[in-house]
Amino acid sequence: MSRADTQYLGIIKNILDAGSLGDNRTGMPAYKLPHQIMQFDLEKEFPILTTKFVAFKTSVKEILWIWQKQSNDVRLLQQWNCHVWDEWMQEDGTIGKAYGYQLGKYHQVDTLLETLKKDPQSRRMVVDLWNVKDLPDMALYPCAFLTMWDVSDDGRLNCMLVQRSGDMGLGVPFNMAQYAALVHMIAQVSGLRVGLFTHVINNAHVYRNHVDAMKTQLARLPKAYDAPVLKLNPDVHDFYDFKPEDIVLENYKHHEKIAMEVSV
Repeated sequence: MSRADTQYLGIIKNILDAGSLGDNRTGMPAYKLPHQIMQFDLEKEFPILTTKFVAFKTSVKEILWIWQKQSNDVRLLQQWNCHVWDEWMQEDGTIGKAYGYQLGKYHQVDTLLETLKKDPQSRRMVVDLWNVKDLPDMALYPCAFLTMWDVSDDGRLNCMLVQRSGDMGLGVPFNMAQYAALVHMIAQVSGLRVGLFTHVINNAHVYRNHVDAMKTQLARLPKAYDAPVLKLNPDVHDFYDFKPEDIVLENYKHHEKIAMEVSV
């Protein structure tokens, strides 16, 4: 079965068994555990959950909006029929100086791509969305805020994603799939193979109103499916040329969707 299901649901079980219940800024109490980690070898499988449906195309659109378009304009996402940021859209149509804004402001994606081509053994390939000066001007502080990149001697691209806060029911399934897809895209345009994807969650939590849904998903683990295969359009050699239709999951077998309410 998919290692995404076993690792993810292992964290869910630990949170429900040993997590502490506490209040937070959303008003919906949550069970939480610190420092949860998942790691996947992307050459062996693509990490997306099969014990429930994950809207992969939506997650890809969001990561392209952040990393490729380097945008904070929610209206652009809406043009792609993607509405994951609607609840945080401000009067000007943006999410303030958050996410893609920080990538564009400091040309962080271009710097990463250039370093991968010119100095792939660099130990300074860090992309950081946590700009303390601009935090007051963000509609939401970035959750998945830091990536660190490394190239192995055998030409494999490794990425560590650090997430300060992880909504395990809704946010994390998106994050793990979309950043794995991002590694595939960056690797292809850099002439590298995919390597390890390590996902570190500082505060992994399950909201109290998601507990029943999580128990439903846990019960499906014995019937999890094998991982699907990610296919990229091989003709794309410039990261900025990728379109959502260039990123395809083949043989994505999954159980039905589990509805959960987002805590804003």
